[in-house]
Amino acid sequence: MRFASSDMNTTINQSTTTLKHVSDAVFGSKSLLVLVVSLIIGSLVGKVLSALLRRLSRTVGKQADASTNLPTVNRLRRTETWLILSIAIVRVLCLIIALYFWWIFVHPRQQPTALVGASALLVVVIGGVFSPLLRDFAFGSGMMAEHWFGVGDLITIEPFTNIQGVVERITLRSTRIRGLNGEVIWMANQNIQGVRIAQKGVWGMAIELFTTDSKATEKLLDDVNALLPMGSSLVVSPLRIMKEDKRCNDLWHVTALAEVAPGRNWLIEKTAIDLLKSLDAKNRKSILLSDPVARYADNETERKFARAVNNAKKTRRMPRHKLVRQTAKNKK
Repeated sequence: MRFASSDMNTTINQSTTTLKHVSDAVFGSKSLLVLVVSLIIGSLVGKVLSALLRRLSRTVGKQADASTNLPTVNRLRRTETWLILSIAIVRVLCLIIALYFWWIFVHPRQQPTALVGASALLVVVIGGVFSPLLRDFAFGSGMMAEHWFGVGDLITIEPFTNIQGVVERITLRSTRIRGLNGEVIWMANQNIQGVRIAQKGVWGMAIELFTTDSKATEKLLDDVNALLPMGSSLVVSPLRIMKEDKRCNDLWHVTALAEVAPGRNWLIEKTAIDLLKSLDAKNRKSILLSDPVARYADNETERKFARAVNNAKKTRRMPRHKLVRQTAKNKK
């Protein structure tokens, strides 16, 4: 028992001496002063660089808003996104450089292995304490590397389908969205399981009509457009006839297309169709043969679907010798 007690006392004394040495080396007055000064300088440099990058991102954003070429707009938005994302990265790098300078200045004669060991210990501590933040950083880095979305995009976040809006800011930890009702929404990157992006910033909506008079149909659509609420967050582009097929003497198939802000599809699916039926009922002679049908419409999507359907309908070509044999067999 006496030997065990002596060994325990020795271990406690050694641990106390080690902790005191570490405390003096790391948390001494000189070390703390150098640490504070380094962090202040690193923070100031990070703020200056962040201000420059923020000003540059505003310039790029204005160029994107002024451009009428969609590929150019997408390229400039991607550049704006990376500039905004780099603001957080630059500030973190400035703090890391400040900590490195503090360590080298306070421990000029330390072996590289000591620095590596201290860094490994720091990583373990940070990993245990700040693991939620690290998960956000990992998810944010993955989304940015794969170009999920950019600043200025209109997105819907999965699995929270009620969260829709314009992306205002992206960092490695979180994403800020301006909702359609004006709310500012902050979302941790690790909670974003998927996003739906509105191409061109709007949703295309089509209405299929079967009528008895094409001229009267055009007039009916003009009357509906006069009643629909227009605006950048409502009906962006009014209903216009995109396709008109005459099936027989008194039957026309008319396709009208409109563009709405994301989440405002009900303005076409419900309001526009109700207005079409109501105004048609007030006419002396009704021209609608059936209730209009609303659907989503996008030219690129329709081309993709048409290609997929056409490829699926193709049959495998029979080899020539088998084709000749099959032809002879059919003749018999």
